[in-house]
Amino acid sequence: MTRKIEEVEDAAGTVTKYRRHANGGGLVAPGATVDTSTFIASTTYVEAEARVGRGGWIGQGTWIDRGARIGNLAFIGDDVHVGRGAVIGNDVRIGSHSRIGADARIGHGARLNRDTKVPDGAVRLARRSQARLAA
Repeated sequence: MTRKIEEVEDAAGTVTKYRRHANGGGLVAPGATVDTSTFIASTTYVEAEARVGRGGWIGQGTWIDRGARIGNLAFIGDDVHVGRGAVIGNDVRIGSHSRIGADARIGHGARLNRDTKVPDGAVRLARRSQARLAA
């Protein structure tokens, strides 16, 4: 997925520019929050209201959609789409070319292989989380 937009229009119709993240140069929309310790590749977009935690790495061509939440120490590969309102836990690894659907939930410590498709609204717990729930 390739995007070339470097401006965003807010609800009032005001056009503002994305800002470049200091660690990697990714494009961050006004109203989004990205911790300075997280690497955001230069061709990555983080949309408004999204939150990205500390110590993570987000690869080239990835799109973090509006309102998505990404925890601490998350690794997200190249060309991944994290859907609107999705929640990604701490210490999660998502392989390149994956799609996380809108409002999906990925539990702490989960590992998703490349080309994984998670449907809208799905919940995926990490194996260790599932074991704790079963006990």
